[in-house]
Amino acid sequence: MSNIGLYLVKKPGLDDEKIKQALDMLLIDRRNEFRELSAVLLKTSKSMGPVPNSEQFVLNFCLEVNEAFKTWSGQMDLSINSPQKALTILRQLSRDKTTMNQLAHLLNLSYTLADEFKEIYRRLK
Repeated sequence: MSNIGLYLVKKPGLDDEKIKQALDMLLIDRRNEFRELSAVLLKTSKSMGPVPNSEQFVLNFCLEVNEAFKTWSGQMDLSINSPQKALTILRQLSRDKTTMNQLAHLLNLSYTLADEFKEIYRRLK
């Protein structure tokens, strides 16, 4: 994995090298989950081919879901962008879905991937 596009995962207080290492470790066990979210978030035509650095994009989205949940659950105060962020997340994940269970599955998947990434990142020295 190259560092090109790593800016997509850039969060305040996180080191680029540790981000790359934690993402690589997470992908060892969770590549299928990343692929599932990528298929939903990065719908592309077959002629375009795969999106480069899609793992970083998906991870960034997962971190946003994780952060948004803190607002939804009352752990963080509402920000001025909270309503727009919530609607954007729900619209992106619910595209072409027919049940709330499908949407809940993707939300759970996103939240879990972000939690696992944070734990791996925290444990890296």
